[in-house]
Amino acid sequence: MAGPSHDPSLYRARDIVPIRRALISVSDKTGLLELAGALAGAGVEIVSTGSTAATIREAGHEVTDVAAVTGFPESLDGRVKTLHPGVHAGLLADLRLEHHEAQLSELSIQPFDLVVVNLYPFVQTVASGAEGDAVVEQIDIGGPAMVRASAKNYANVAIVVSPESYPAIADAVTAGGTSLTQRKDLAARAFAHTAAYDTAVATWFAEGTLVEEELPEHLTIKAERLATLRYGENSHQRAAIYSRAGGHGIAQATQLQGKEMSYNNYVDADAALRAAFDMVKPAVAIIKHANPCGIAVAAPQALDPIASAHLRAHECDPVSAFGGVIAANRTVTLKMAENLRDIFTEVIVAPDFEPEALEVFALKKNLRVLQLPGDWRQERMDVRLVSGGLLLQDADRFPDDIESVAKNWELVSGERPSDEEMTNLIFAWKSCRAVKSNAIVLAKNSATVGIGMGQVNRVDSCRLAVERAGDRAAGSIAASDAFFPFADGPQVLIDAGITSIIQPGGSVRDQEVVDAARDAGITMFFTGERHFFH
Repeated sequence: MAGPSHDPSLYRARDIVPIRRALISVSDKTGLLELAGALAGAGVEIVSTGSTAATIREAGHEVTDVAAVTGFPESLDGRVKTLHPGVHAGLLADLRLEHHEAQLSELSIQPFDLVVVNLYPFVQTVASGAEGDAVVEQIDIGGPAMVRASAKNYANVAIVVSPESYPAIADAVTAGGTSLTQRKDLAARAFAHTAAYDTAVATWFAEGTLVEEELPEHLTIKAERLATLRYGENSHQRAAIYSRAGGHGIAQATQLQGKEMSYNNYVDADAALRAAFDMVKPAVAIIKHANPCGIAVAAPQALDPIASAHLRAHECDPVSAFGGVIAANRTVTLKMAENLRDIFTEVIVAPDFEPEALEVFALKKNLRVLQLPGDWRQERMDVRLVSGGLLLQDADRFPDDIESVAKNWELVSGERPSDEEMTNLIFAWKSCRAVKSNAIVLAKNSATVGIGMGQVNRVDSCRLAVERAGDRAAGSIAASDAFFPFADGPQVLIDAGITSIIQPGGSVRDQEVVDAARDAGITMFFTGERHFFH
């Protein structure tokens, strides 16, 4: 049989709860004095800890130290302050129950109506590069305990974990108290706050103890909403952008100008970064619907390398580049900005921008200009949602020493290329990774001239790449993200005049494909590794 506290008939209705006593303990003191002033002005008793109490007291407001409530001094370098029945009974007492109220009276413990707590800056400490005990000391114990206790008891206590909620609490004091709906909403935010905090701590411990190759048995992803977007991929879909704890990607980019980013803008910008930052030399990628319509590195001896890279990428497919998304892996210069003056572009993202380039972009009011965070880098793992769960995999990244790796590629047809031709082959192989499968890339002088993407068979991708390249196909090299199942695909490329093919190999009909290359007198490499991109 359920205990008396679980008998619904014993619970007294309670909606509006006046704020008479508040417990405040915050690491982030943003807005603290304004809130404390509003509470003190309304005659609310304020109980506080350590530096929070000192800050409130220095501002001229009366405050009770938590040690006076517990009868126990803060100890162990502040590790123990609020972990005491004198605090937690006041947080957990359900005043809808007469016997709870009676027990508090017997124990001479007063309840709290409002708790304002935010936690030690663990995430910021990790981000600063701190290690070991310096990080461990920022693992809050008492704070999460108070937050969770107050959130559990939302029927009686308003728990606030963010300065964003302070104005609403100040208004509630004036209005006579917090409502049940408001307290429940605050409780939801509080549990999300502690869950995110625990995730950050667990992630830090896991990164320090797990072997890098292992996949975690439990995966928790913490993200905070940055903005609600106008809509998703289509106008009838809701959408928002979230920032993952410890993230350093497109979600953390700073928008310097332009219209609000859309869902599709973010997807395309991320795809553009994937393509541009695979290259070591100054490079630009132009993306449309998550596929490249041009990728290039700077021409040798170019006076303005990043402007050169952009022009060469644009030349691949100027028609598709209209309304595209551009990523540059170097600072965008005035010259590159001038090249874009008359080209309709949705988004441009880069590590930095020359001030003069931004002046040019300012004339294009709708152009979205994004600056990457200073710690931007490609992710180590990929996560994708599927119905009922998610997939986790190592990110498909090229080794830093790909030139050394390329020396071990298997030459199955033709003579070994010159260093210049090998550089072009490596470029095409890298570019292929950024194209949706089935992917075929034609390249000349480390710039794409034709791209076949997203077809359901590889021969159609070959035809599409050749069609887009036109006369430029002759003398180009071709890269395929996976093996050719038949010789018909390579034959389309051979008939268009390509001189070399790089592909993973591994088909049961590899020999037919190799024979076709040998008969045509072209070079063919097997890399032994594919780069599907779904």
